[in-house]
Amino acid sequence: MIAELYRHRELVLFLTWREIAIRYKQAVLGIAWVILQPLTTTLVFSVVFGLLAKLPSEGTPYPVFTFAALLPWQLFSSAVDRGSKSLVSSAGLVTKIYFPRLAVPLSAVAAAAVDFVASFGVFLVLMVIYGIAPTGRLIAVPFLALLVVLMALGVSFIVSAANVLYRDVQYVVPFSLTLWMYISPVAYSSRLVPTGPLQLLYALNPLVGVIQGFRWALIGGPWPGWTLIVSCVLALAGLVGGLAYFRRVERIMADVV
Repeated sequence: MIAELYRHRELVLFLTWREIAIRYKQAVLGIAWVILQPLTTTLVFSVVFGLLAKLPSEGTPYPVFTFAALLPWQLFSSAVDRGSKSLVSSAGLVTKIYFPRLAVPLSAVAAAAVDFVASFGVFLVLMVIYGIAPTGRLIAVPFLALLVVLMALGVSFIVSAANVLYRDVQYVVPFSLTLWMYISPVAYSSRLVPTGPLQLLYALNPLVGVIQGFRWALIGGPWPGWTLIVSCVLALAGLVGGLAYFRRVERIMADVV
């Protein structure tokens, strides 16, 4: 499977480029939306949760605190949202020529990763504005981002294949992602979750550990500890499960897409 994808690596790169180009081609502001989306969300969260609700931000300016969490969240949510529609939107390609179908959702996730790099650059500028110096923990960011990509791939493989069979999936995914964001520590600190059974249940959200990891690496937040291990285990389990489901649906994909 990996060898086959490698042989078709130029196709994956082309599909990634196409995904980026189509997404911003007819937008007036074009690629600037990559920067404006996290900045706008940060501004709204800062007013609602930081200024009005006065939620604690672990001693860090709230805009920086929430942007550090938006980085992994937007990478994940954008990848899954794009991935869910990828096979259906590429129906002409899927039905006419043979190639590893995994390349389609993979390219959608790769396009989201490109957006992540741009957003990360904006975050570094925000750190400079607030006078926050990065530390050696910054080296952990690529590994944490890779963990998010693995999570997104697992979910994308499932929802992209399911969307081929049931078109309702494309409507369920955005709604589910909105709910998922609010049960993840994006706008608030995970320290607000009471210790005990509720905290254990909360940690079963795979994004909890990785968001804590990003805050640890970028703004000196507390080390996520065992919640990051849970994130790793769930990411790998989701990837394996997603691949298995995708391969099963792949056999009939060209007939029903």
